[in-house]
Amino acid sequence: MSRKEAEPAAGDGSSASGADEGGSGSGSGSGGELADALARRRLYREVTLALRSGLRDAKADFSFLRARGLRSLLGFLRSTASAADDARLLLFRHSQSIPDLQVIPVLFQNSLRQPKEDPVVTLDHIFGTEPMRITSPSTDSEIALALRVLEGCCLLYSCCTALAHKYKAVKVLLNILASRGPTEQGVCLDALISVMLDSPSNQMDFEEYSGLDKVAELLKDVQVEKHIRLKCGEFLLLLIGHVYVKENSPIHEQMKNLFGEQCASLIWAASRFGSTLDAEQRQTTLQIQAMRVVESLEPY
Repeated sequence: MSRKEAEPAAGDGSSASGADEGGSGSGSGSGGELADALARRRLYREVTLALRSGLRDAKADFSFLRARGLRSLLGFLRSTASAADDARLLLFRHSQSIPDLQVIPVLFQNSLRQPKEDPVVTLDHIFGTEPMRITSPSTDSEIALALRVLEGCCLLYSCCTALAHKYKAVKVLLNILASRGPTEQGVCLDALISVMLDSPSNQMDFEEYSGLDKVAELLKDVQVEKHIRLKCGEFLLLLIGHVYVKENSPIHEQMKNLFGEQCASLIWAASRFGSTLDAEQRQTTLQIQAMRVVESLEPY
């Protein structure tokens, strides 16, 4: 075989090997895309399953089942918040546009439902063929769990605060703050902040239902447990530092009337602690400043 005849043969071989390399490259690329698609599908199933199972129990007639569902939902929200990437968070946000997967309505229709003062019992309930539905009342721990779930939903997705407004969330939370015990009161203050963040409608409800007056009443009452009063101090610092940020907001004048100019100025100054601190340092600073607020209201 002459050299000229051998060159085309070599060329054919090189092109064939190049084609093989290209084919293997495209194969690995399609394999990677398939793996990503399967991972997304698996994550979607995990998110929907976690929500469906938690919501199913959260709608149960018995308090212990509702509490179990709320714990499941709270665990899901915490894992979503601490996930390494945003895929889980984005799926949760998408899920809240699907009525069957929405968390907020289930909370306010069950665990946070306000009991009717005078339930109407008719003869149909007594002599009817269909049995009357009996639902156990919400316990303190169940309400506290529901408030934590509400807080988590609102912090993870702002549309949850808008949905909470439809259920008069601020009014419900203020009723809990005024009527329930310390177990719920501390959690309720945290939930109030999360509901009002970037939500003018909920902020207006807070003003309409005299929310600041109710918090001030707890803060000034020396008979109230110390940790609840400290929680009220933290609430005011977060309220001024993150919710009512503008200095000319009417609530600042209201705070002067309720707490005095000296205490109101302290709250305003203390609420501006550094945003460069990490989470643990911010929490420690918040607690220290809340203690100063409480001490400023105590008589010498």
